[in-house]
Amino acid sequence: MIIPTKKEKGAEVSRRDFLKSGAALATVTLAPGVTLMAFGGKAQADGLKPGARWGLLIDAGKCPEDCSACVSACSQEHGWEDNGLDTDPQWIRKVTLKETATGRENSLPVMCQHCESPPCVDVCPTGASFKREDGIVLVNRHTCIGCRYCMMACPFKARSFVHEQITDQKTTTPRGNGTVEGCNLCVHKIDRGDGTTACVEACQATGNNAMMFGDLNDPESEIAVAVATYASQELRADLGLGLGVRYQNI
Repeated sequence: MIIPTKKEKGAEVSRRDFLKSGAALATVTLAPGVTLMAFGGKAQADGLKPGARWGLLIDAGKCPEDCSACVSACSQEHGWEDNGLDTDPQWIRKVTLKETATGRENSLPVMCQHCESPPCVDVCPTGASFKREDGIVLVNRHTCIGCRYCMMACPFKARSFVHEQITDQKTTTPRGNGTVEGCNLCVHKIDRGDGTTACVEACQATGNNAMMFGDLNDPESEIAVAVATYASQELRADLGLGLGVRYQNI
């Protein structure tokens, strides 16, 4: 894979390769009082904004290599921890790209890209992986059997398998042993009307302002105006997946 594995953290990745190269029934354990699917397991959900396509715009030129505020915020918001083990969750991670011709480097966060045509959904045998009408790709942990086909299908290495029993879960982000998980674009914050995600809030708090969240289908939204005005690109655009995450300056 062109995206670093857990052991390859901090390693340089060729910008050219990164952009163009290829890539038993589980038991679900819940903490007391936690509902497994707090955000529902269906394409339609209460409070959906009609016609919305939620997404992110990330400016790698404003993302310092030594900053991991977005990663820390995601971990705190959703209750997962990165302890440096190969089996730790990777809802979001920092990747360093290097232009081999010039030596130029930049750093950027990588998470679920919330594809318009998600490979994870295509290969899921139970329908546990699904895409909401507003473009958010999710996992229904009631029906996830832990087969991990979606992990193999994802070109961005954006999903993780929960190997251990989970305690002290966040009520907004239930997690279950033996299931697959990944960035859910802070769907609970969207559905309650916050209008942003934990990673974007943390990035703005640092003053870097490298991340923007919004409705890509709303021509008057800040993110849609930015995408229409300044050059941006998708990771692995050659796959034609129609990503909900766009990058600038990579």
